[in-house]
Amino acid sequence: MKPSHVLALVSTGTVSWVAGSVYERLKSNGTTVEAASIAPTGLGRPEPESLPDVVPQVNRTAEIMKYGFPGYDQIRSMNNYVMSYDRRNRTAHWVFERLTRDDLKEKNKVDRTKCNFQEDESIHPFFRSTNDDYKNSGYDRGHLAAAGNHRLSQTHCQQTFLLSNMAPQVGRGFNRTAWNKLEKHVRHLTKFYKNVYVCTGPLYLPRKETDGKMYVKYQVIGPNNVAVPTHFFKVIVCETHEQQVEMEAYLMPNAVIDENTSIHSFRIPIEAIERSAGMIFFEKIPRHTFKKINGRKVTSV
Repeated sequence: MKPSHVLALVSTGTVSWVAGSVYERLKSNGTTVEAASIAPTGLGRPEPESLPDVVPQVNRTAEIMKYGFPGYDQIRSMNNYVMSYDRRNRTAHWVFERLTRDDLKEKNKVDRTKCNFQEDESIHPFFRSTNDDYKNSGYDRGHLAAAGNHRLSQTHCQQTFLLSNMAPQVGRGFNRTAWNKLEKHVRHLTKFYKNVYVCTGPLYLPRKETDGKMYVKYQVIGPNNVAVPTHFFKVIVCETHEQQVEMEAYLMPNAVIDENTSIHSFRIPIEAIERSAGMIFFEKIPRHTFKKINGRKVTSV
């Protein structure tokens, strides 16, 4: 799919997510700190064995979410990233990370090959995805918070393998190539900037069918009907050592992309992503204060 087709899809329709406004309590799960998700009990509904302890990870969450939350639905705070979970689609609305050069230094004690894809047990069984959903589906379990971004400890890396951090992605031609290049680009930015904030998520965009009408259509996989996104976005904010900020925004189709296509061709106006996602990103930063957006200098009005 050509980058120009991506922009056309976004400009012709929007998809809104319903976002709640109540934080869930956070629970401690060994070294993992995450929110509890307990549905009302009743006939035919599994009841929780016990109520979780409230152990919020306030400091790290505040650092990651310094410039504001895009939404407040089903917030989960992991040791090194924050997410908003979409219980209907069994994927995240968005995942937020804050990266520095020191965070990404190779640690001998961190071994990605020892990590396993695991269900997120903080999510009610009705609304979580499982490995069986992806089995023989033809899709990869695609990371939203990339494992390569979390090298401080084995626990941090393992948490990126929770299935709540996954979304079905085309493997060859996307997850293993174009998407991987974009993840590497984000890490490369830490060599030049003090802090790099990145928000990643799926989108379900409309397209025109043969009858000339616009429809939002997407596949679901597995017994839990995990939604297969039509597109994925990354919105990146970089802080310089002089406390200036720059932004990059990318939208990529969940499809085979020619390996010779530059990732920069998928840059898109941030407003297009916001309209489609139904969210405002980095709202604590006035747009006119950015030094650059998508490589272009911002002129104050």
